[in-house]
Parts: sequence; structure tokens; C-alpha cells
Amino acid sequence: MKSARILAPNEPLAISESETPHPKGNQVLVKVKSVGVCHSDLHLWEGGYDLGDGQFMKVTDRGVKYPVTPGHEIVGTIEDIGDGVSNVSKGDDVLVFPWIGCGECPACKVENENLCDTPKSMGVFQDGGYSDYALIPNSKYLVKLDGVDPDAATSLACSGLTAYNAVKKANANSPEYLVIIGAGGLGLMGIQIAKAITNAKIICIDNDDKKFDTAKKMGADYVVNTNVTGSISSGSGTPIEKIISISDGKGADSVIDFVNAPPTVKTGLAVLRKRGNLVLVGLFGGSLEISLVTIPLKSLTIQGAYTGNFNDMVELLNLARKGTINPVISKRYSLDDANTALTDLKARKIIGRAVINP
Repeated sequence: MKSARILAPNEPLAISESETPHPKGNQVLVKVKSVGVCHSDLHLWEGGYDLGDGQFMKVTDRGVKYPVTPGHEIVGTIEDIGDGVSNVSKGDDVLVFPWIGCGECPACKVENENLCDTPKSMGVFQDGGYSDYALIPNSKYLVKLDGVDPDAATSLACSGLTAYNAVKKANANSPEYLVIIGAGGLGLMGIQIAKAITNAKIICIDNDDKKFDTAKKMGADYVVNTNVTGSISSGSGTPIEKIISISDGKGADSVIDFVNAPPTVKTGLAVLRKRGNLVLVGLFGGSLEISLVTIPLKSLTIQGAYTGNFNDMVELLNLARKGTINPVISKRYSLDDANTALTDLKARKIIGRAVINP
């Protein structure tokens, strides 16, 4: 089989040929139709995460071993099954749940494998979908598409799943006003999901006016450019003043930060009202000094959201089947162009989501 593999951090992906595996027991061989190009693939390619203050967390310190085939947003057709598989059949089109856990830690025992202490995630800790075939360890990690477009379905395994989890957390305090920071692929998915499962008025903020038309089509009620004071997009006053004004002068009930950089977190904290809820999602990196006394005085909640569990993915796929959410696919690449795909993503040339079609 043909694969695009990361041999070492910051080196071009290598196209290689290897023997196609044969599934045994509960394993399933999937012929990959589409695999999402995700920012997590970038971190894997770059070798880690910026922690701020000059610190860098290497993915190898988390257990990643190179070479590895990236790609965790996998959709394909079942090519072959092991003799222990009974829940799916050859020819089924499926979405793969990639956040595989150890099965033994406290998170895994309550079906939150995405939060496993020793994860075995596909496309990270074991070979993923930048390949024409992917060997799935167990058929229990597969969900039938049942009519959902394969390219659109890829994002439901990671970016869509992360957005869904984040929106559910942000919805815990029944927000009247919900701020979504970032109008990239994650943010646009978050807007759609928030429109579907909350009653909040959605305020999308970004530093690029070009993204706002799409954000409005996805369901944003208001848009604010954080780089501009007094523009058409942000209205009168500073961006923070504008957001608070939109929120009836009290501030937003919840903020989801799909960027999670020091300036965006600072903005998120500044626009929250009392009892506000800040959900941090993005992995941009960095560090930030905050006023600690503000947190108890305003009774703020600050929490993270990282992907979601298998049941979340099933719920999200059901929303896609109903047409309630429609992931935006803006670019498609061949497997041979995997390097270009990651380079374009890093250069912010992709609005919405990109996929590789092996």
C-alpha cells in the first residue's frame, strides 16, 4: 500500500510503498476514501507544541514514535474484516473513531477514551490515514456513514468532534450570548453546531473580514473584527466594547476560543459577564498572565475541550445525516500532494477544511 509518512519532525513527508496488511480477529482493513488535513497533523509534523515562555513540548515526550503515518480523520470503505467482526461488513462506508485508549484507565472505563492516560490514537501513536489503506484495531471504532458525504464526514472525527464537545460545555450555563473566537475550520463548525443545539445569539470574532461572509452563512448573528476599531464589521468603539454592547452591555455568557493564543484568551476573559464560561480549544500555544482575583469575583469557569468520545461522534454524525450541519470542504489534495496540503494549512491558505483523497 502507498502512504505519506513523517520520518522526522520538520522533514518532508516521504511517499512509501509497503505490504497491505491482512486483518485478524476484531481488526478491519479500510480502503481510505478521504482523510482530513488537521492542525494536529501540523503539530505532529513540527514535532510538538509551543508552551510559551520559550518552552516546547515534544510529541515524542508524549509517546509518539517516528516514522509515523499521520491522518486521524479517516473515512473509507471496508475492504476486509477479521474473523471476529460481526457489526460491519465488507463494502460498508464508515467513519473511524481515532481516539483509541488503553481500555484500563479511569477515563477509558467511563467510555472517554479520548482522555486516556496512555492513548493509542490513530494517526498519532499508530499509523493513520495518509495512506490508501488503514488497519483499524477493532471494529467497535467504526460507524456507518449511511449517506453522509465521505469528504464532509472526515472532520466529524476530530475538528467537528472537538467543536461539538466545546459547544456542549459552553451550553452548560444556557447562554444568551455565545462568542466564538476564530472563523477557521473549527470555528465555522462550532457556529453550525451552536446554531443547532443552543438557543444562544452567536457572535463570531476574527481578525480577517474575508471569513465573515462564510461565518454568517453558517449561522453567526454578529461578526466583529478584533483588529479594527470603528469598522463596518466591528461597529463603533473598540472590539471588546462592541462585543459587550452587543451582549446587552453585560458581556457574553460563554466564550469558545478556537485559537487559544494569548491575545484571544485575553479578549475572551475581557468580554465575559459574571458567571461566564470560557472554553479553550485551540492549540496555538503561548502563555498569559491573568488577574487571578477576577476569576473568583466574577465566578468564572475556565476549562479545556479536547476532541470527544465515541458517543459524541455518533451524535454528531446523526446531525450530519439530518443536514443540520454541513462541514465546509474548501480544498482537496492527492496523497502525493500531502506536503503541499500541510504547507498550505500552515500558511493559512485553507478556509474551512481540506482533505486528502488517496
